[in-house]
Amino acid sequence: MTSLVFIGGGNMASCIVAGIAQSNDKSLQITVCDPNQYKLDALRKKFGVNISTSNATVVSEADIVILAVKPQNIRKIILELKSKFKSSVIIISVAAGITANAIKSWLEHPFAIIRAMPNTPSSILTGATGLYADSTVDSKAKKQVELIFNSIGFSCWIEKEDDINAVIALSGSGPAYLFRIFEIMHGVGQELGLEEKIAFELLSQTFSGAAKMINSSQKTATELREQVTSPGGTTERALNVFNNENLEQTFRNAMQEAYGRAEKMSEQFAG
Repeated sequence: MTSLVFIGGGNMASCIVAGIAQSNDKSLQITVCDPNQYKLDALRKKFGVNISTSNATVVSEADIVILAVKPQNIRKIILELKSKFKSSVIIISVAAGITANAIKSWLEHPFAIIRAMPNTPSSILTGATGLYADSTVDSKAKKQVELIFNSIGFSCWIEKEDDINAVIALSGSGPAYLFRIFEIMHGVGQELGLEEKIAFELLSQTFSGAAKMINSSQKTATELREQVTSPGGTTERALNVFNNENLEQTFRNAMQEAYGRAEKMSEQFAG
């Protein structure tokens, strides 16, 4: 059995733990470490994981350690634990802005280092995760990590670490973009006269259906959009507003802001 230890029991750790629990993967023995006993008790009760308030106590026997704490706390935690890890450990960071080189310099030992950028739908086994492996990571370690993140959705390897920032801007933050669009459309639907529940049900099914069409169809998103856009019809009129209001540029600006912030964080935490 593989010992998987989470350092930090916050939102992302909870999402991944929830996903693994739902995937019914019996090959992983999960331990979550966090100073918040209430949070730990909730995770143990809900998912049956082992818990601890002492990082040093559990990492010495860990096969895989996922660093799921805020970026500003990672350096301190690594410096405290670097002598506790066994030599074969795989260390995974899910923090934005913390580069593999920074982690390597703090560890002062050639541990296998992987960066992972999952998103919140991981909690319901529909996550999207970008993975980057440091040069010290062998194919066996990559396969182990891939199996974990495939159990909570889709994962893919990227060749350049800089592309992690693009993953953050696209899929890491992506669910929040879609939730915001949902909020807006749900509100406007009610303004146009629909009851709140009816607007919600219609819209949630529309989001779900559109996503399934993109995944199952041989057509591109552009072709699917053109297919549903009749000349002179209601959809065309709405899309014309998006074009006139430059929706594409708004999204480009937003994603570039997310990307730029990730780059700045990498510089900030490089020391």
